[in-house]
Amino acid sequence: MSREDELRDILDRTAKEISSTQNNPRTWLAWMVYLLGKLEEQAANQNPDKTAYTEMRSAMLDVIRNRQRTGVW
Repeated sequence: MSREDELRDILDRTAKEISSTQNNPRTWLAWMVYLLGKLEEQAANQNPDKTAYTEMRSAMLDVIRNRQRTGVW
């Protein structure tokens, strides 16, 4: 199993656990923000100027906008 497959499995399990524990999608926002905060913290530890994290966040916003327009990920 590749690292990407392992990470996908971890994220799948985490999403299932969050949705079963907190069935209100509005609550999921808090967990997504928490995760992004932790990822930002890790990015800052690895690269103090946060360039890669900032670029990822911008790309994520583009994906979310496309999702809103098209209805597909």
